[in-house]
Amino acid sequence: MTVNKRMPAEWERHERTIIQWPVKKSMIHPDNYLEFCIGYKEIIESILKFEDVTLAVNQSDLESAERHLGNKVDYAVIEHNDAWARDSVPTVIYEESKKRQGINWKFNAWGGKYAPWDLDDALGSKILEHLKIDEIRSFLVLEGGSIHSDGIGTLMTTEECLLNKNRNPGKTKEEIENALSDQLGATKFIWLEKGLFGDETDGHIDNIACFSKPGVVLIQTCDDPNDPNYDISRKSLEVLENSTDASGNKIKVIQIPQPPYREYRGKRLTLSYINFYLVNGGLILPIFGEDASDFDIRAQNILQEAFPDRKIVTVDGIPLVREGGNVHCITQQIPSKILQGGKE
Repeated sequence: MTVNKRMPAEWERHERTIIQWPVKKSMIHPDNYLEFCIGYKEIIESILKFEDVTLAVNQSDLESAERHLGNKVDYAVIEHNDAWARDSVPTVIYEESKKRQGINWKFNAWGGKYAPWDLDDALGSKILEHLKIDEIRSFLVLEGGSIHSDGIGTLMTTEECLLNKNRNPGKTKEEIENALSDQLGATKFIWLEKGLFGDETDGHIDNIACFSKPGVVLIQTCDDPNDPNYDISRKSLEVLENSTDASGNKIKVIQIPQPPYREYRGKRLTLSYINFYLVNGGLILPIFGEDASDFDIRAQNILQEAFPDRKIVTVDGIPLVREGGNVHCITQQIPSKILQGGKE
């Protein structure tokens, strides 16, 4: 098992953030395209207060993107099918000499849910070429939203997603762990059973739990026994409270109450405060307003205590969650370039 690689934690310094500009024909609700683009614009402009953004954009959408964002971003005209960079852009890690490598996973649109996905599967190589980062191709079907790293060898995920037969049929948990140990340098795995109820990604970890620092996990919990998330979060808490990290430290758990139940066009929305995004010196947090306003404030206070040195910027999470994701789902961090000797 190779452990001379390291998947950095999201709170480590970034060179930039990668985002894909929305593609109207891929949307669940294409009549919301303008609102969706405005939601992207708000998030991108919030990120730009802290770090650079590279925007992958289809040639046919370039004029639209420039109309919203002008010359504020680094445009990369790369054709893609959809707009969830967390899942279709490679995971950039450090190898032994501290050089960056991009682990380019196979992508099958969350178990074949949204065809076509050929352009998104090919996107990773082109992004890495644009960034001049070496590519390592993986045989695993995996989305970035399904894994979370503490930066010191602990990887957190869900059985619902990584063991789903629509991703890597026939592969055992041990085989997947061995592959991720080899590719990401993970030495300890924490497996939650499920992600949030109704999450169409089959339970991505980035909606239910994440590390805030080594040994500390933030988790969204539910106190309504009639809500399926009640049992899900109780089981997840039990796992976490009986887990240790790669250094052998017992996991400390911080709970964030889930916002009130909400539907859109007859379907439950997967509202999550865990789907925030860390940037250099900041945290971009989706909030939901209306009957969730008190929950929004409470989540912000909990996160401010967890990240005391970061400025929290809130954005409207509704335009994105109507399409099935949120801030973390549309972003992929590119860790800072580390030169030989460890100097940036």
